[in-house]
Amino acid sequence: MDDLIRQVIKVLRDMWTRRWLGLAIAWIVGIISVAVLLKMPDKYEASARIFVDTQSILKPLMSGLAVEPDVDQQISILSRTLISRPNVEKLVRMADLDLKIKTKDAQEELIDDLMKSLVIKSTSRDNLYTLSYRDTKPDQAKRVVQSLVSIFVESSLGGKREDSDTAKKFIDDQIRVYEKKLEDAENRLKEFKLRNFGVQSSDGKDYFGRVSEVGTALELAKLELRAAENSRDALKRQISGEDAVLLPDAPQSTVGISIPEIDGRIEVMQKNLDAMLQRFTDQHPDVVSTRRLLKDLEEQKKQEIANRRKDAQNNPTVSVNANPVYQQLKISLAESEANVASLRAKASEYQSRYNNLQASARLIPQVEAEFTQLNRDYDINKKNYESLVARRESATISGEMEASASGLDFRLIDPPRVSPQPVAPNRLLLLPLTLLAALAAGVLASFLASQIRPVILDSRTLRELSGLPLLGTITLVASDAAKRREKRSLYRFVAGFISLVGVYGAGIALLFVFSSRTV
Repeated sequence: MDDLIRQVIKVLRDMWTRRWLGLAIAWIVGIISVAVLLKMPDKYEASARIFVDTQSILKPLMSGLAVEPDVDQQISILSRTLISRPNVEKLVRMADLDLKIKTKDAQEELIDDLMKSLVIKSTSRDNLYTLSYRDTKPDQAKRVVQSLVSIFVESSLGGKREDSDTAKKFIDDQIRVYEKKLEDAENRLKEFKLRNFGVQSSDGKDYFGRVSEVGTALELAKLELRAAENSRDALKRQISGEDAVLLPDAPQSTVGISIPEIDGRIEVMQKNLDAMLQRFTDQHPDVVSTRRLLKDLEEQKKQEIANRRKDAQNNPTVSVNANPVYQQLKISLAESEANVASLRAKASEYQSRYNNLQASARLIPQVEAEFTQLNRDYDINKKNYESLVARRESATISGEMEASASGLDFRLIDPPRVSPQPVAPNRLLLLPLTLLAALAAGVLASFLASQIRPVILDSRTLRELSGLPLLGTITLVASDAAKRREKRSLYRFVAGFISLVGVYGAGIALLFVFSSRTV
């Protein structure tokens, strides 16, 4: 620790011997820095504020019908990519900055300077953007900001219209492609149906479903045929006498024997009697007369039946043929024969279909698989085609919505304006910094000079530098004149240092007063 302190003291003593060099360097650096600072041109800042309103009443109304892009994200990306080389080149032409540009290199340098100088600040929450630019000419700075505002608005609207047109063009191209695919698929399907007309099912069922259906129908037809044949055989047995039928010498009751002429009159008289009983009593003359007529008709029917039975006993063959029951059995037998023939034809047809399906067991599954493949391709293409048509309509509605309301509202909160006072350079702040730089340069110069040409101030330093033993030291006793010269040298150094600081202080004070009066 003592060695470190000793080394620091030694360095400071060596620097003190070179103090005039350091003071001169400080003055030189200070004068140069102040000259450069005063020569720096004033820069004026032009700025404008824009508010982008992304809320629109059409958004909830057109939800589900039109495409709703993320407008906030688009504006955020636009603000970050606005200062690009194409936009800056356009800005140079709009602001007439290229009037004095003669060479390509000068134009490139101007564009690079603009890209570094243009500033866009935003608050992501409020969509409020500040566009600013600094230039030595106030009017030129204002023109640049005005052009930048125009490019900002036009880039947003133009980009959206271009995106909408590009999307519709792409969808139209895809629709034409799928139309061609649908036409090809429909032609292939038509050729397939014509080629396999005889083996294709019209109801859309597959081969195994058709075999099962025809087999079930065949079994049902055979069952109905057996039932019809059994019914026909039973009728034949009854007619041939194997089973009991109603013969003429059956019971003497008249119930079940029909005489159409008399039965019709009895039925009419019975209906008239029922109608009279609803209005009259049993003692009414019309009721009594009607009952008497009914009794006479029943007696007449009994007499007629008795006469027929007597004739049947005299001629049995004619009786059997005239028996209504026998006649009804003959009619039923004929109907049963016709039903059996119909069911036999039906069963034969189903048997033929079943045999044909069994014979084409290898061909039909292949045909149905090909048909399914054709349908699958067609359904996929048709689904994509309908989806593209719906999306084209949605894109059209979105484009119309953007054209009518644009979805964005650019509000110029603060029009482009230039600050009345220059914003750069800030001489009031830079002047103290130049003072610090001058003092630092003087200290650094003294230190370097002391390290390049060191001065021996004590015996210990001499012994370390020479590496020889030191026998002794001789002390110099300064005279009064030497002490006065040393004091005058110190006073002059302090005066020079104070004058340097004072000059800077006076300059800072003058700048402060001047800026206050200007404001």
